[in-house]
Amino acid sequence: MLNQHRLILFTALLLPLQSLRADDVKTVAFKETFDAAFDARRFTTRIPNKNTEVRDGVLWTHGSSGRKYPPMVYLPVTGKDMTVSFRYRHLDKGGMLWFFVDGDDGLGSVDHMLRVKLLRSGVRLQVDSHSLDADHPMRQKKNRPADKVSKAYRLNEFFPVEKVDLSASKWHQVTLTFKADAVSISLDGRLWAKSLTRPCFNAAKRKLLWMQNGGEKGLEIDDIHIQGIHGS
Repeated sequence: MLNQHRLILFTALLLPLQSLRADDVKTVAFKETFDAAFDARRFTTRIPNKNTEVRDGVLWTHGSSGRKYPPMVYLPVTGKDMTVSFRYRHLDKGGMLWFFVDGDDGLGSVDHMLRVKLLRSGVRLQVDSHSLDADHPMRQKKNRPADKVSKAYRLNEFFPVEKVDLSASKWHQVTLTFKADAVSISLDGRLWAKSLTRPCFNAAKRKLLWMQNGGEKGLEIDDIHIQGIHGS
């Protein structure tokens, strides 16, 4: 009888653990406030470099990269459903911030999935999906070759610019929430928001990229928060 009671007690203790999904156990949070404890090793980009450094508790990027594209900062992530938020501020007039989410292309490689182009006068989105069909009607850049690994072609869906007044050099909050094949994007809460559903969003996210054109005075990024990334 004693052994039977022990078995019942052990089973009662075990059931709550069995009800947890593997993803629940692995889910962790990433937080970067660029304070005294800043660890540059968490970023793929070498920090500091000629364009980017941590200054006064924020990530500051300025100037020109000297290459085709403006200076970039890369952050690796691993997860499928996640919420990403950060805030940014221009220190001068003009310029733009282009935020990329890269992930699995569904065919064996990693590429751009979603781009959020934050202009001073509006927001423009771009969705990048992939296909093995070289003649796919959404393959708009015909001179771009197939991916070397997956042999897939990038399909571009360009959205029109939605007018939003971002001309003031003040902090703006950006939030993206991915759930299955949907994403919700918001800027400063109710200032601007958009929801999209696309099959390509239902894939693992692998990298975040901030492409920054902030001129010589530069652009600042702070308070990067990610919920839903997986631990090792």
